[in-house]
Amino acid sequence: MAKAVFCIATSQLQVESIVEQLKGAGFPNDAVSVLFPDKTGTHDFAHAPGTKAPEGAAAGVGTGGLLGGILGWLAGLGLLMVPGAGPFVGAGPLFAALGGAAVGGAVGGLAGTLIGLGIPEFEAKRYTGKLFDGNFLVSVHTNDAGQRSLVKEIFRRARVRHITWAGESSAKGK
Repeated sequence: MAKAVFCIATSQLQVESIVEQLKGAGFPNDAVSVLFPDKTGTHDFAHAPGTKAPEGAAAGVGTGGLLGGILGWLAGLGLLMVPGAGPFVGAGPLFAALGGAAVGGAVGGLAGTLIGLGIPEFEAKRYTGKLFDGNFLVSVHTNDAGQRSLVKEIFRRARVRHITWAGESSAKGK
């Protein structure tokens, strides 16, 4: 997986602004991930082990309209049950990686996935806690240093919290 920049957004409006700016800057939809807990009370649907993200999952998830609009642009939008954590809505490469961990029953699937992507353990646990508190995790995956700088600037303009990145320390010349 490409190197990634991560942040915690505290509102739907922040997420929509970030995704719109990323789209406008030319980032492909399969490079952007958004993950958030489904706290709407609609838990009739769960990701079954051994299946792909089911078609129509977005239609069955009551997320207050968040799945419509700009987030509809993201790749692989769906719902996933994380053992011990409950249902999450997400899209993008981070969601796909988490899906494999959750389906495999990995203990600490969310934090473990983030650590596996290169986020320091302390940050991964912080992000996991923020998600459980109802915040949104946004990440953008790219191997281009210029694009990573642009992502960080977009995140800063959106006034998000806890911007971090994975894998930059291994980049040549740094």
